[in-house]
Amino acid sequence: MTPMTAPAPQPLLLPDAETCWQAFLRRDRAFDGLFVGCVSSTGIYCKPSCAARHPRREHMRFLPDGDAARAAGYRACLRCRPDEVGRDRIAVERAIALLEKAQDALPLERLAAQVGYAPHHFHRLFKRETGMTPAAYARALRAERLKAALGTEARVTDAIYAAGYSGPSRAYADAQAHLGMSPSAWKEGGRGVTIRWTILDSSLGPMLVAASDKGLCRISFGQGEADLRAAFPQAELRPADATLDGLARAVAALVDDPAATPDLPIDVGGTAFQQAIWAALRAIPSGETRSYAQLAASVGRPAAVRAGGTACGDNRLAVLIPCHRILRSDGALGGYAWGLERKRALLDRERK
Repeated sequence: MTPMTAPAPQPLLLPDAETCWQAFLRRDRAFDGLFVGCVSSTGIYCKPSCAARHPRREHMRFLPDGDAARAAGYRACLRCRPDEVGRDRIAVERAIALLEKAQDALPLERLAAQVGYAPHHFHRLFKRETGMTPAAYARALRAERLKAALGTEARVTDAIYAAGYSGPSRAYADAQAHLGMSPSAWKEGGRGVTIRWTILDSSLGPMLVAASDKGLCRISFGQGEADLRAAFPQAELRPADATLDGLARAVAALVDDPAATPDLPIDVGGTAFQQAIWAALRAIPSGETRSYAQLAASVGRPAAVRAGGTACGDNRLAVLIPCHRILRSDGALGGYAWGLERKRALLDRERK
């Protein structure tokens, strides 16, 4: 299964009442479609991001969806239109499928028309659901095809055209954004790319911090030079300089205070789906957690629960991209690449 392939849908569990209430107070769009809030004093049900004035807590109850709310005697809010959330997400899923199949650029006007929306409205909707614009998502998909073609085509030029590019210029721009290097450097295992790295002591054990000229490309626990060599066997690995030392200190401070939000440059590449998942992870407030199902739903792919979990496992920037904030639907810790004890410690620090 590729990272972009969605597995069979899994039922979403209704979050606990306090989580639902806090989502309403924040007007958190990430919870739209996961449940509705029913107001006993007005007989109306709303989606979590509804902009209407909040009722008192004792007047709120939470149900899985609009069908359950209507069966209980409530009617849909005319302001937030909660029943359209499902329609919006279906449209986004259809658009993603169209983008995946398209060999050439698909203009926004045509894409929006095929899913039944006005262009400007759908542009906002798509970005809200996935964290990326349709054009950015399409570029990431094309970069994925380029990455695959570079592994099979004898020449870089052949790979560029096989991936659907009309010429090298756009391919090289996309490669820098999504692969972190030129197509030729990627094909040659990172040849010509300089990666500086260091290992420092942190409160959670030895931590590797590495960066390219663009930004941080690896933050991990218990890894070393051999792991970087395995990823880019032809890259030039150098000791840390003053710039990386500063980045490493900021990362070490983040381990002790995971609630901080430092503005650090990153260079992680990734597929379109991975980038959407990683952006959603960074949007989770410190001290809060989400389930894998909620994470998948927050990027407009509610059926891609397993793929979302895989994207968490592919995260190369421990702590900075906080995949430790994702739990199983039953509240259990689930997995964590760097060990459950570290995951538990990070969550405990954030709760404090």
